[in-house]
Amino acid sequence: MKKKIIIASVSVVLVILAIIIFFVGFYFGNLKPVNINDTNKVTFTVEAGTSIKQLIDNLDQQDLINNRYVGYIYVKINKVTNIQAGEYSLRKNMSLKEIMDIICNGRANIDTVTIQFIEGKRLTRYVSDITKKFDYTEQDILKVLDDTDFLNECINKYWFISDDIKNTKLYYPLEGYLFADTYTFYSNASIKDIIFKMLDTMATKLEPYRTQIEDSDLSVHEILTLASIIELEGNSKEDRATISQVFQKRLKIGMTLGSDVTTYYAAKKALSESLTQAELDACNNYNTRGTCVSGLPVGPIATPSLESIDAVFNPSATDYLYFVADSAGKVYFASDSTGHLNNVREHMN
Repeated sequence: MKKKIIIASVSVVLVILAIIIFFVGFYFGNLKPVNINDTNKVTFTVEAGTSIKQLIDNLDQQDLINNRYVGYIYVKINKVTNIQAGEYSLRKNMSLKEIMDIICNGRANIDTVTIQFIEGKRLTRYVSDITKKFDYTEQDILKVLDDTDFLNECINKYWFISDDIKNTKLYYPLEGYLFADTYTFYSNASIKDIIFKMLDTMATKLEPYRTQIEDSDLSVHEILTLASIIELEGNSKEDRATISQVFQKRLKIGMTLGSDVTTYYAAKKALSESLTQAELDACNNYNTRGTCVSGLPVGPIATPSLESIDAVFNPSATDYLYFVADSAGKVYFASDSTGHLNNVREHMN
């Protein structure tokens, strides 16, 4: 009899746990944005004297939140009482917390700014993009990005950032760390707000690779460095995976990467410009064409796409050691120097 009672008790406990897990998942799931991809503005008015319940009902009616009952629970748990009357510019890609923060702080009529950051570009390009939409100078932004206290804050805040970014040989500490995407910021966003949002996205994108990162012989800094070179050397997913294989094989046998794109970055030249022989041979911590860097350069040379980051973890199952690209961007691979020279003669003239 006691055994049956114990089994019954365990069953009840398991059912209760299952119910709790379901409701916790349901609750937090409904705190998320209604549509993460919808950036259209929705004008939402809060009349003077509006109650918390009326506010949640109105948000639900305008399809700005997922579930009004979850809304009731949220405001109860978070003791939300101070809502500000006014006309607000909201969006369906805002979470319930973001919406309530805006309304409780009375941030009515605060406009937003949208910036598209293109993958494969240098940090200086992103700085320029920000200055076009905000009243900050390039010097203002670079000063923050180079500030030791800010860099320490980033290291403490994000699991994927380490003291590697404080290497004084780096041109820009956070080069390669700001994930390229289309972002919507409040028009009064601080420089730190902007940078943190881009780092938040990088954290999200890297999370699925966290186990592979922890098991890798490369640090996150080195992974982003390699991915940034792959980004600029290849134009397709297939080519990037094979280029990743070439570079990782070279690293394994102690052969220089010999990548021109690192030399462009070292010389602070655009890829559309020409390199001199002196620049190709220059002893620089970024230049893998010279004799000073036998492995990876000191840091990333651009912002890698997710495709290039993935290529680091999933290189092609080939055995190439060389590659060259023609003027149209088509890449030709070879396993030995003879095949490589033949590719150069055939496709580079």
